[in-house]
Amino acid sequence: MTDTTADRPSVPAEQTAFAVLMAVSFCHMLNDIMQSMLAAIYPMLKSDYGLDFWQIGLLTMAFQVTASLLQPAIGLTTDKKPMPYSLPVGMGSTFIGLLLLATAANYSLLLIGAMFIGLGSAIFHPESSRVARLASGGRYGLAQAVFQVGGNAGTAIGPLLAAFIVVPRGQGSVAWFSLAALLGMIVLWRVSAWYAAYRQRTAKRAGPSPALNLPRGKIAMSLAILISLVFAKNVYMAGISSYYTFFLIEKFGVTVQQSQILLFVFLGSVAAGTVLGGLIGDRIGSKTVIWFSILGVLPFTLALPYANLFWTPILTVAIGLILASAFPQIVVFAQELLPGRVGMVAGMFFGFAFGLGGLGAAVLGIIADSSGIEFVYKICSFLPLLGLLTVFLPNLKKTG
Repeated sequence: MTDTTADRPSVPAEQTAFAVLMAVSFCHMLNDIMQSMLAAIYPMLKSDYGLDFWQIGLLTMAFQVTASLLQPAIGLTTDKKPMPYSLPVGMGSTFIGLLLLATAANYSLLLIGAMFIGLGSAIFHPESSRVARLASGGRYGLAQAVFQVGGNAGTAIGPLLAAFIVVPRGQGSVAWFSLAALLGMIVLWRVSAWYAAYRQRTAKRAGPSPALNLPRGKIAMSLAILISLVFAKNVYMAGISSYYTFFLIEKFGVTVQQSQILLFVFLGSVAAGTVLGGLIGDRIGSKTVIWFSILGVLPFTLALPYANLFWTPILTVAIGLILASAFPQIVVFAQELLPGRVGMVAGMFFGFAFGLGGLGAAVLGIIADSSGIEFVYKICSFLPLLGLLTVFLPNLKKTG
């Protein structure tokens, strides 16, 4: 795929800095393990605090919308003035949020804790995504996939840890995971040092941003299409990550721990799909992967609300593998549309992903209260139809 980004590394592809990629991926895993604590303990919080589904949705929205509103602004700011050492600061905000979740005496403090975790996400994602691109050696899809799979793995592991640690030992045990935040701050300090040294080393070699041979209107339309695809993907993902455990308990009568294990299986497939999307996209192009991922998942989402307990985890694994493969390529595609705006694009799409997921979770919670969880999954099953919009995306191989 044509390279159109100002942050192109000065090293060839064979010198991809895998140690740095693995470090930011590891911290992404830690970050998302801690973030996933919130959704993973929803059944416990619902019982302990007597919450309705709309209050569960509001917790998700407090976390995700905080991240959504701040990430693009932080990304735009760091495009103009990179702040390498902001990375450990973001992890520190997550640390504070975890302690609040562990000690909250009322629902308001739960909301504040969720917002601190959202703030940590808003600071972490734009700059760490930029670091991944700088360390890519030109293999942008792979770099985004390695970075994102850390987050997917953390999101998958979080519910499992919650099932076997937090649920048996109670809300206070969430504080134990603040140790992971401390570890993340140490690793990110080292990553920040590499990032600062990289900027010093390449400052004199930085050239002007390459331009795309596309009119501004076409670029704007393409970004709107990509945002629509993120909407379809993340609202559906919010429906599963926030309410899948309730869906399984209500429809099949499984235990809380069994539901958490099945959620882990789904989220594990999401992690695998992310890596596959990055590897395949570097070979066949972002647009092809996006097209297949969003629209190709439709048969499986349509079947899920009517499946029995045997087929439900099988269908959700297929959904996770296919649907997750799109996001690394959506980010790469958008970064090529807006050369020199790596931080803003990362903030916009990671932030927008959080925001749409949060708004979707809140709306779906209201629908679940009035019409039931199964009805929510029937509505969400049609969202991948928005994948048809991919046909209007430009072919960057011919325009770069």
